[in-house]
Amino acid sequence: MYESGENYLETILILENKNGSVRSIDIAKTLNFSKPSVSHAVGLLKESGYINVDPKGYISLTDKGREKAESIYERHQVLTEFFVETAKVCEEIAEKDACKVEHIISDETFQGIKRFLKK
Repeated sequence: MYESGENYLETILILENKNGSVRSIDIAKTLNFSKPSVSHAVGLLKESGYINVDPKGYISLTDKGREKAESIYERHQVLTEFFVETAKVCEEIAEKDACKVEHIISDETFQGIKRFLKK
């Protein structure tokens, strides 16, 4: 899966936890993307089995989608904490950098950071 798809899944998870339900317009507003771009991405995620869209346009994560979204979100949270607490980076920059790194970091390095933070 590409970074953009992972960002969509993470956003859906966050919005679902915050609002209880998610529609394409919510994603577009949150990510500041156009409605057609979101519609296209939602179609690809649905086709790939990561999300379901009901007849009223409400989006829900499949088990496969939830697993991927939670994995990305965990990486985001742990990396943000690492950057703020260990590297002493301000929260705003730590959030932005974590959002970039979460997609490319190896599992081995990520697990090492998690172990380091638990000490």
